[in-house]
Amino acid sequence: MTPTIEAFFDSATNTVTYLVSDPETGAAAVIDPVLDYDAATGLTSTTSIDAVQAAAEAAGVKIVWLVETHAHADHLSGADELRRRTGAPIGVGSRITEVQATFADKFGVERPTAEVFDRLFADGDRFHIGGLEVEVLHTPGHTPACVSYRIGDAVFVGDTLFMPDFGTARADFPGGDARTLYASIHRLLDLPGETRVFVGHDYLPKDGRGDFRWETTVAAEREGNIHVGGGASEADFVAMREARDATLPVPKLLEPALKANIRAGATS
Repeated sequence: MTPTIEAFFDSATNTVTYLVSDPETGAAAVIDPVLDYDAATGLTSTTSIDAVQAAAEAAGVKIVWLVETHAHADHLSGADELRRRTGAPIGVGSRITEVQATFADKFGVERPTAEVFDRLFADGDRFHIGGLEVEVLHTPGHTPACVSYRIGDAVFVGDTLFMPDFGTARADFPGGDARTLYASIHRLLDLPGETRVFVGHDYLPKDGRGDFRWETTVAAEREGNIHVGGGASEADFVAMREARDATLPVPKLLEPALKANIRAGATS
């Protein structure tokens, strides 16, 4: 069954949130919701999740799942607020417990329990959005807990892959690993070529296109991804990724984002 997919691009963090619904039952999931955050004041707002909710209401669909591809370091999650509003459970990869321990200790805050999330997904787990079956693929490397969600002819890959002309995600956060990321990417590239790939962020490449995009295909990634396409070797990928990561700045919202996101987006 083919899901209905609506994307919401947050220009402040270059994040893409997805509303994925079953056209037959009207059940829907939100993937990677954003809670707006003003770093200058420390205040949050709900413009982004308000837009997702409004779209769901306009389409006549009911949000029954809130799922995260990983604990994000560049934006605060809107999952906790959406859970309060809709009653929908929050799901995340089961290795979130490692990320919780790492960053609670790093920032000197109380270590949250896994129960702040409603469902911890292991590799191969399946759940349903109405009549749509969702397969969970463990795709670590960017973080230990990264998962991708395969739904019909689509796969939502979070930060594991970006658009072909931008490449792949960094692997230098605690628990990240470039070799592990390479293996995860190739797991995705082994899916059928016609599989639609929906990425978690888009950044405009230098000397490239001027419009933001978030949908491609496995075939396009295999052939043209600037970091892994055309049969790039593991050794070449790891060397490139480690050299590139050494030049990248720390995400601006790293501390407030991870303090919240290891608690499913709760800010208080």
